[in-house]
Amino acid sequence: MKPACRAQTARLQHRHVANSHAGRGAPLPYYNLLGIAGLKPWEIRYLLDEAARWIDPPADAPRPLAGLTQINAFFENSTRTLLSFEIAGKRLGADTINMVPGASSIRKGETLLDTALTFSAMRPDIIVIRHADSGAVRLIAEKVGCSVINAGDGRHEHPTQALLDALTIRRRKGRIEGLTVAICGDILHSRVARSISSCLRAWARGCAPSHRQP
Repeated sequence: MKPACRAQTARLQHRHVANSHAGRGAPLPYYNLLGIAGLKPWEIRYLLDEAARWIDPPADAPRPLAGLTQINAFFENSTRTLLSFEIAGKRLGADTINMVPGASSIRKGETLLDTALTFSAMRPDIIVIRHADSGAVRLIAEKVGCSVINAGDGRHEHPTQALLDALTIRRRKGRIEGLTVAICGDILHSRVARSISSCLRAWARGCAPSHRQP
């Protein structure tokens, strides 16, 4: 890890450990959320449990991201996802910054690698990225020393949408295990379908024309 980024990582690690000491279970062994496919079932449950705590928090709830800087870098157009991350970051205490590609150096020919190096030089604590190319988020995660969250990359994955869908199902049905969930539509090209299938594991069933199935 780059020396300039060790401080941010140490701050996030301290907060993860503090959460575990507060009785909320062991922290996740990752600083990035790039996809669902690599997560273990208990890690998915951990994320759902943590998210559930913040649906209707008490007025005096702690702000776990206070003092941290969150950059929302959306290289694809978005309304709901961008606003959701901005509002979530602010409610958790982070200083949120939205990067608008149309007003950035990308229009002058800056490459994705150049952008990643620029992010790293600014030393943010969290970067939320949406990009039209599969694998773009992982490329940036390999070049920066802070936490990176995938808000959708090409046809690859959309892990946060999948977790939101899974939490919604669990709140409505009381559980996820044992349910049969049908995912209908263009599954082949859907990053959300790919992520939710990984999230629900054996309980997801696809429903699509043969030429739209993976």
